[in-house]
Amino acid sequence: MTTDSALPEVSRRPIGVFDSGVGGLSVLRALRRELPGEHFVYYADSAHCPYGGLDDEQIRTLTFRAVRTLAVHPTKAAIIACNTASAFSLDALRAWAGNAYPIVGLVPALKPAVQRTRSGVVGVLATPGTLRGTLLADVIERVARPAGVRVMTAVSEKLVPLVEAGQWNAPETRAELCRVLAPIAREGADQLVLGCTHYPFLREAIMAEFASHFSLLDSAEAVARQTRRVLAEQHALRENHECGEVRAFTSGDPALVGPVASRLFGEALSVEPASALPGAA
Repeated sequence: MTTDSALPEVSRRPIGVFDSGVGGLSVLRALRRELPGEHFVYYADSAHCPYGGLDDEQIRTLTFRAVRTLAVHPTKAAIIACNTASAFSLDALRAWAGNAYPIVGLVPALKPAVQRTRSGVVGVLATPGTLRGTLLADVIERVARPAGVRVMTAVSEKLVPLVEAGQWNAPETRAELCRVLAPIAREGADQLVLGCTHYPFLREAIMAEFASHFSLLDSAEAVARQTRRVLAEQHALRENHECGEVRAFTSGDPALVGPVASRLFGEALSVEPASALPGAA
């Protein structure tokens, strides 16, 4: 097995993963499966979560601050594991970073949903911020409309805080899911795109209520594959190495975020305060 000292310096750096909270851990899990030899730095801006209720400029400001922090760490790429942050900031971040620092964002998994639907109706469960952004509208226009597929959107301000609180299968969570998803089910949608990285953690609750209606799709695996491609193009992969390490940081209270993060991630995570993140202002 190759030692780290034999790798170029950029290959030895971790990959930065950013989300407004713990939802991006669904993307981090996919990244770990796709790139087991890589080191990761996960940053949850839990103090400002959820982003979906913030105004456009606040979302852009917080996202830029987080990505700059990860870049200074230094990391070799930043994964924007937040649909709302991607919707408002992705193009501007890539223009800021240039070619030297790859940035991979999230695009709702509408394309596979359109390809798989038999009813011709697809649902998207999203946050208010993601629906306000142009990214989802652009994908609908480019992918769904030419195929003659109807896209119905459902939005909730309650689901992300419930996941952040560890209540992903609580009665209140199921009641909210029934409220927002029942209209889509009645219209015959057979595919449901999870348009927020918190929502894959609601799979069990959604399936308990709507298993006969929906197949669920999210973007995590596609993001992981794209990250591999981007790093391979830059000759920056850390392959053929033992399992990489994960360090997690939060702008919120680590004592509150840590237990929820560990349960969602499926292994113990020692969550540190954001002030301990090298590069933090």
